[in-house]
Amino acid sequence: MKRKPISDQVVVVFGASSGIGRETALQFARRGAKVVVSARGDEGLNSLVEEIHNEGGAALAIPAEVADFSQVKAVADGAVKRYGRLDTWVHLAGIGMYATFEQTSPEEFRRIVEVNLLGQVHGAQAALPHLRRAGHGALILVSSVEARRALPYHSAYAASKHGVHGFIEALRVELRREKAPVSVTEVMPASINTPFFSKARTKIGVKPMGLPPIYPPQLVAEAILQAAEHPRREVIVGGAGKGMLMTQRTSPRLMDALMLLIGFRGQETREPKSVDAPDNLFQPIAGDNRVEGDFSAQAKLEAASPWIQRNKWLVAGTVLGGVAVVFTVKALRGRS
Repeated sequence: MKRKPISDQVVVVFGASSGIGRETALQFARRGAKVVVSARGDEGLNSLVEEIHNEGGAALAIPAEVADFSQVKAVADGAVKRYGRLDTWVHLAGIGMYATFEQTSPEEFRRIVEVNLLGQVHGAQAALPHLRRAGHGALILVSSVEARRALPYHSAYAASKHGVHGFIEALRVELRREKAPVSVTEVMPASINTPFFSKARTKIGVKPMGLPPIYPPQLVAEAILQAAEHPRREVIVGGAGKGMLMTQRTSPRLMDALMLLIGFRGQETREPKSVDAPDNLFQPIAGDNRVEGDFSAQAKLEAASPWIQRNKWLVAGTVLGGVAVVFTVKALRGRS
């Protein structure tokens, strides 16, 4: 499907106030795209638009609550009203919570599904009419590697991301049957160094972190821009994520064992954090509109390891093979 160069595109980035969304909007603007940015809070969006304008780019902020379709539709309509069309819709808005399933209230579970799953649905419903009219539209939906493999502490989050994956598969086939001029790309990041972890509600007693290794948000933004010009079915960002999904396909039981070994402690820092600490589950948090989170040292280590990046399948296979050996030895000892 032929696409316009980014410099000629009008792009909406939803979930743009911080993290991957903010970096994505900045990269689009630096490549010459006209960018419309949206999120719940005015503060982060206004500072983002100011940064883009200071760099000579074109941007418009339209705040919206992603769980409210009318507000999401207003973003799509506002982009067309301002710039005449919509070429690419990038949907990144998402929230999370670290808790066991039994610690998760029905209201918390529902809220995560409303934002992470229904928010993506609302974005697609609002954007598709405009993307069709453009004649070459791109719908880029960012889910997670947890769309294919859930982690502990993430029953609601993983359920919402699995739902996004199923929704995308159905939508993609329907659009192909109609020969609609709209590409659909699912971007599935592994653990990314953004403020997501400091903003998330936690009931595990400590500040959470992404399951290592942790990757810089710039990698995801680059994958999104690539998909905006050269459509792909799906993109997994982070070699560890590819290894995890490869293992899940090969042996779900081995992946269960790996999660028992590292899935809990691997998401826990040593920094105490109360359940009463501020979080963004129902309201945005003021003053935390960074691109990068609190794990820059780990992310820079990953980005600065070119051999690991070139040989990520070998590294992932070696690590997972080692885990398999450990559990095999334990099983044999248990029988003796």
